[in-house]
Amino acid sequence: MPKRIAIFDDDNDILDLCRYILEEKGHTVFTRTDCNSIINDIESFSPEVVLMDNWIPDKGGIESTRLIKSNPSFDDITIIYFSANNDIKSLAEQAGADKFLAKPFDIDVLETIIEES
Repeated sequence: MPKRIAIFDDDNDILDLCRYILEEKGHTVFTRTDCNSIINDIESFSPEVVLMDNWIPDKGGIESTRLIKSNPSFDDITIIYFSANNDIKSLAEQAGADKFLAKPFDIDVLETIIEES
């Protein structure tokens, strides 16, 4: 079933790759290279799933994830924390993310984690 997906990552290559893969599967994809207006972005796009990079400017992934999770109107949004950091599981837990995906990732794993979200 197609979903609305927001991807926050400062790497345009990652954004382009993820957008291509996910749009090919019928999803609607929204991307940002920073989290300067994270709440406004979430409100305007109304994603069902958010892919959040750890090193995203300006607030960083942990603080940005916490901001989303602290807003009751966003309770239905699944946040998937994704990073090349070796401690991705711990970072995702600190942020309060629902799931995590280590970079580099296998395309099939990305598709599966989105479908299960």
